[in-house]
Amino acid sequence: FAVAEAYPDLKANQNLLALQEELASTENKIGFARQFYNDSVMKYNTRIQTVPANIVAGMSGFGAEEFFEIEAPAERQAPKVEF
Repeated sequence: FAVAEAYPDLKANQNLLALQEELASTENKIGFARQFYNDSVMKYNTRIQTVPANIVAGMSGFGAEEFFEIEAPAERQAPKVEF
C-alpha cells in the first residue's frame, strides 16, 4: 500500500495490517478458484471427447466449455484501495 509507505505510523496500525492480510487472502482465494474452475473445464472437455462419453455428450447436446481467461490488462490488476 502506497499510503502505508507514505505514513510509517500506519504500518503499525492493526486494522491496516488486518486489511492487508485480508486482501492478500482474497486474491489467493480468487486465484485458487480460477485454477479449480479451469482444471474442472479441462477434465470435462477431455471426458466429453472420449468414447463412450462423447456419444452421450453428442446426443445430449453437451459441448466443450471455455477456460476462464482475463484478456484485458486492466482486468488483471487488483482493485485500488484508497483511504
